[in-house]
Amino acid sequence: MDIGAILLNLWEGSGFNAIFSSFLSDNGWQYLVMLVIGCVLLYLAIVKQFEPLLLVGIAFGCILTNLPNAGLYHQGLWDAFMDPSSPMYHSYGEIMREGGLLDIFYIGVKTSLYPCLIFMGVGAMTDFGPLLSNPKSLLLGAAAQLGVFVAFIGAVALGFTGREAASIGIIGGADGPTAIFLTTRLAPHLLGAIAVAAYSYMALIPLIQPPIMKLLTTPETRKIKMVQTRNVTKTEKIIFPILVTIFVALLLPDTASLVGCLMLGNLFKETGLTDRLSDTAQNALMNIVTILLSTAVGATMVGSTFLTASTLKIVLLGVIAFGISTAGGLLGGDVMCALTKGKVNPLIGSAGVSAVPMAARVSNKEGQKANPANFLLMHAMGPNVAGVIGSAIAAGFLLSVFSKMI
Repeated sequence: MDIGAILLNLWEGSGFNAIFSSFLSDNGWQYLVMLVIGCVLLYLAIVKQFEPLLLVGIAFGCILTNLPNAGLYHQGLWDAFMDPSSPMYHSYGEIMREGGLLDIFYIGVKTSLYPCLIFMGVGAMTDFGPLLSNPKSLLLGAAAQLGVFVAFIGAVALGFTGREAASIGIIGGADGPTAIFLTTRLAPHLLGAIAVAAYSYMALIPLIQPPIMKLLTTPETRKIKMVQTRNVTKTEKIIFPILVTIFVALLLPDTASLVGCLMLGNLFKETGLTDRLSDTAQNALMNIVTILLSTAVGATMVGSTFLTASTLKIVLLGVIAFGISTAGGLLGGDVMCALTKGKVNPLIGSAGVSAVPMAARVSNKEGQKANPANFLLMHAMGPNVAGVIGSAIAAGFLLSVFSKMI
């Protein structure tokens, strides 16, 4: 037995050799940079608590996919999968035969299975009562989608294609699953950067929104106390998800899977007869899918696509989209305040971004700073849940426009 030959074979097959032997000649340095980025994201998730339920998986997926020779994720397979001239075009069978663990995980992202199941869990945890008791708040959820379209225009101006710009713009909706759903369909090569930007900014809502809220509202309007909304009947809560699914799916068929799962989860919750299904959607299913989704998204963070100028542009456009969406909701709140002669506190408009329930909590907190007797949480939940529907509709609109374009 030649010990030296065995050790040499071990070294040649190791990831260390792959990094060092190709450090300069074949972009081996990218592995090291991406491993560092993965560790930084873990730090932000664990120490700074930036969306840890998602970011821990994304960061660890980033580390796993950038371990040379591990064979967990193969970007080349997915490039061939998307190439119409390749015999592997849209062949999941080839992915199953040739792919690694993370390639198989990623199938659920590529087919939009994970985002839809996440939406089912979100629906099961969502109470649409505040929206039904004050239907005008739907307008604030719509106004808060302004950043989506402003960022889209900015992305086109910076040289992104229409499909890429649409994927970047949806960051302004502050809805991670929707961003993943749309990006997977239109610009899968940008998925890692867009997912990290979307979830990072969602975690930074308590820092991003308050300065904008103070800029676009006055001390007097922030003190406005809103009256208690009416009680919503069980019948209304059952009929609502059914009607929304039918209407939205007929209007924008591309959103049927996303909105349908959202409303199905909510129907499980509201019937009162499917508590076991509601509990599973909220807890076990949601947790399992979150693990698979986050790890698979992290797997797409390979150096060749992540370490580019486009990533920096996406980060910049993402925060602009988020800020403008917040501003759009607040301006809508200002208009509603004026039209109702001071009966609506414009702070609830900032909750129109669909980060549920964090955005509503920020609105409530800022309201209490202005007036300690102010309790805006339930009022802000109306625009907040409207934002979930609004971001899904915005994604469906962009998908219907750009899905047929090359």
